Order: sequence, then structure tokens, then C-alpha cells
Amino acid sequence: MTATKYAQWKIFLAFAMIYVVWGSTYFFIHKALSGFEPFLLGAVRFTTAGLLLLGWCYYKGYRVFDRSLIIRAGFTGLLLLFVDNGIIIWVEQFLPSGLVAIMSASAAIWFIILDKPNWKANFGSLPIIAGLFMGFFGVVMLFGDQVANAMDTGQQQVNLWGMLLLIIGAIAWTAGSLYSKYFGKAEKTAGNSLVNTAWQMTAAGAVFALTAFARGEIGRFQFSEVPAPAWWSIGYLVLFGSLIAYSSYIWLLQVRSATQVSTHTYINPIVAVLLGVFFAGETVTSTQLTGLVVILLSVLLVNWEVYNLSALFSGKGMPRTFRGSARIRSKIRTGAPATAGETMENQLGD
Repeated sequence: MTATKYAQWKIFLAFAMIYVVWGSTYFFIHKALSGFEPFLLGAVRFTTAGLLLLGWCYYKGYRVFDRSLIIRAGFTGLLLLFVDNGIIIWVEQFLPSGLVAIMSASAAIWFIILDKPNWKANFGSLPIIAGLFMGFFGVVMLFGDQVANAMDTGQQQVNLWGMLLLIIGAIAWTAGSLYSKYFGKAEKTAGNSLVNTAWQMTAAGAVFALTAFARGEIGRFQFSEVPAPAWWSIGYLVLFGSLIAYSSYIWLLQVRSATQVSTHTYINPIVAVLLGVFFAGETVTSTQLTGLVVILLSVLLVNWEVYNLSALFSGKGMPRTFRGSARIRSKIRTGAPATAGETMENQLGD
């Protein structure tokens, strides 16, 4: 029972990391761009995080140099970090962060379309389908004003190219996540998940560095011209955005369905809005408040079966806890002994 509670807390904290921390990265990426060009920013962030995590894994005695693991992790890292994050960083130079958040949120819908092993479960569940589309609509409501401004005819062509790139990034993120979940696994050795994550970031950081060099970003970089907020932002992105939140994301893909994990794309914009309210003096309109409520309801719908809400509202069943208790009470009345599994199920529920 203690192990079960510990696992539940780990899942809760991991979701908190990808919900809250990743929601704040839009803000800190924008701050970091004041001192770093886009691909140099990605190179510094992911190379630093990857090497730090590799060093920690080596110190702990984990098997770091596994050729097959490195190849799989490198491919995943390129899709998740270089393609998707690279596009987000680059596009944030000329597109409003709200529009970037909306297009990134489309990843949750792509998970439904591309997650073939779960097509039956996803397309057969009305709450999941409704929740995903409701969440996307809520994000649009949240950033409705920024969407209207982004449709200015003077910037229309640039905006269209930016949105197309963000769609490609969302598909790459989805594909990389599903590859990591179904094909990117290695044997379950000590620290395997951390080593896998470390090589993903290191590989992406290396490609970011090569791209930054080819674009001349490294040659133009002036250490003395980087403002202090940009350095603090880089530190935050490395420690919280990559080492903690990204590691949590890769781990969650192994223990929860990809559809549930993808709900972070709806919560992240809420965090971005709250940061704007508290640190940039922005105001929240009634439409945005409605969007917040819609997003939270959408996440509830996506997790409908996890919370066993069908049993509560249909009247045709009970949550697992009560079902277990009822079976045991029935056996007591008839004089039949309860099985060990039923006893443990009842204890976990209590």
C-alpha cells in the first residue's frame, strides 16, 4: 500500500511539472531571446541539461554508453526537442506567444489521430473526443484577442508560414512522443529512463549547436552583451524546463496513456496567462475566464474513465473501491472467505 501511494504521488508531481513548469517556459523563452539567438538558445539549454544529466547517471553507476539506446534516444530527441522546440523558439520571434500556444495545443488532437494502438479506446470514448476538442476551443477563447491581431493583413503571409511550421512541430512532438512510448524503450535497467532522457537532450543540443554555427549565431554571440534576465531565464529553462519537467514527461509516457499526458498542452496556456497577469500587469477578460473553465472541464473529460465518472453518473456501477467493499461484504454474509486480491483492493480504496 505504501508503494502504491508513493507511485501515485510520483505521477501527481510529474503532471504538476509538465502542467506548471512547461506553461512558464513560454515566458522564459521570450526573456532568453533578448540575449540569445534562437538556435544558440536551444544549443545552450539542451546541451547543458543533457551533459549534466549524463554526468549524474555516470556518477550513479548507470549504464550510460548503450549504442542501441543512444540511437533510439537520439531519434526521439530530434523530433521532440530539435524540430518542435526549435520551431517554437524561432517562431516566437515574430508571432504572439498566444498564437504559438494555440498551435502547440493542437498536439493533443494529433495524439488522437496518430496513436494507432489506442484508436479503439480513443475514438470509442465520447468524453475523450469531446474533451480534446473542447480544450482546443478553450485555448482559442483564452487567446482570442491575440489571434485577431495576428490576422493583420500586413503580416498575413508571415503568420501563415509560422502557423504551418507550428503544425509541423506539433506533429513532430506527437510522433516523437509515441515513438518513445512504443518503440523507444530499452530493457528495464537501473536509471534507464534518466539515461534515455539525457541522450535525447544531448543529441538535440548537438544539432542545435551545428545549426547555430551554420547560421553564424555562434560567431555573432557576445558574452558581455547578454543581459542578466536572459542568463536567469536560461538557468530556469535548463533546470526546471529540461532536467525536471522534460524528464517527468518522458517518464509519464511510460506509465500513463499518451492522450492523458498530452493534456499539458491545454494547461500550459493557463499558466502563461497567469504569469502575464502577475508579472506583466495584464488583465483577464470574461472571455478568457470562460476559456479557463472550458479548458479545465476538457481535462476532466479526457480523464473521465480514469476517475471512473461513468459509474457515478450512469447509475449502472460504482467506483472500484465500493465494488471491492461490496464483494467482500457479500462474501461475509454468505460465509465465503474474501480473496487476498479483494482484501488488498479494499485496503487501497480505504
